[in-house]
Order: sequence, then structure tokens, then C-alpha cells
Amino acid sequence: MTSRPSRTDSATTAAAVVGAVRRLVRQERDDAWAVRLLRRIVFGLAAAYTIFILASASMASFIVVSALLVLAGLLWLMRRRGQLLLALASTVVTAAVAGFFAATVEIATRSSSGMLGGQAVFGYWALAAMALLGAWMVKEHPGRRGVTVVMADAVLLVTSGVGTVLPEVAVPLGFIGVVLVLTFRGGGAAALRRRGAKLKSRFPRRAVSAADTRR
Repeated sequence: MTSRPSRTDSATTAAAVVGAVRRLVRQERDDAWAVRLLRRIVFGLAAAYTIFILASASMASFIVVSALLVLAGLLWLMRRRGQLLLALASTVVTAAVAGFFAATVEIATRSSSGMLGGQAVFGYWALAAMALLGAWMVKEHPGRRGVTVVMADAVLLVTSGVGTVLPEVAVPLGFIGVVLVLTFRGGGAAALRRRGAKLKSRFPRRAVSAADTRR
């Protein structure tokens, strides 16, 4: 009794596969599914063969191709997270530009140890990570989080430019700037205003009550 339904299901599946192969081979103009599928198969095989040839050239090319594939996969997974992609791109650009400015300072000061440039780069990267995390730590962000990260990174770029002239004050200025941007963009300024208004509303009442008790 149980063998008949299984045979029927297998026959139906085989018929569906044969029908799909026939549609793909015939390539009728009115059949948009078969035309699109054949095009995707051809381009997919060509892309896979090209990637295989590039990756098998050397170990360095294999690492580069693997990294690009992982990056493409991450971008595809986050294709609907526009603000996060904007924030990550801004953070990467900021880290690269800040590192360039730090290297410029090392060349200008003719320092061979690299200690000053390394500390500056670490400070800029830490501040960029702080801006990225600070924008997403707020549960109810009043504005767009990616725009907040871009503004904080713009402050870091300005301070890293200042660091080419005054290396000692660049990272502290960047920290203050990032904190201010996160405060005003994350709703911290509005919260401070509300608390200040509450305190102001309490003080007159206490003063009036104290005057009444004196009378």
C-alpha cells in the first residue's frame, strides 16, 4: 500500500524535471523563466571559472579572491541595511585616511621608531569604533545612525588633519568631538534639556514653600 504513493510522487518529480529541462533547451521567446535561467547559468559558470583561474594563480591571489568573496557575501547579506553599510564604509575610509595622516607625521618628523604614528593610528581607530558602536547602542535613535557615524568620522578626519601640525592634541580633540556628536545626535542633548527643565521647575516650588514656612 505504501509503495504506490511513493512511485507516483517519484514519477511526478521526474516529469517536472524533464519538463523544466525541455523548457530550458527549447528557449521559447515567450518563456521568460527559461530565458533568464539559461542566461544566469552561462554567466554563473563563466564567473566561477574566472574566479577559479584567478584564485589558482598564487597563494596571494587566492587570499585576495577569498577576501573579496567574503566581503561580497557580507554586502549581499546586509544589502537592506543601508545605514550600517554607510557607517562601515565611512569607518573604513576614516581609518585609512587617519593612517595616512599619521604616516605623514612620521615622515615629517623623521621619526624612525614609529611610536608616535602607531599610537595616533590606534587612537583614531579606537575613536572610529567608538563612533560606530555608540550610534547603535542607543535603543531609540532620533536620527539616522549611519549619518551620525559619518558626522563623527568627519570630525575625526578634521582632527587627524590637525594632528599633522599638533600631534599631541589631535586624539583628545577627536575624542571630545566624537562624544559631542554622539550626544547631540543620539538624543543626549534633549535628555539634558528635559532634566534641566525638571530641576528648574522644582527649585521655585521649594523657594515658595520655604518662604511660606518663614511666614
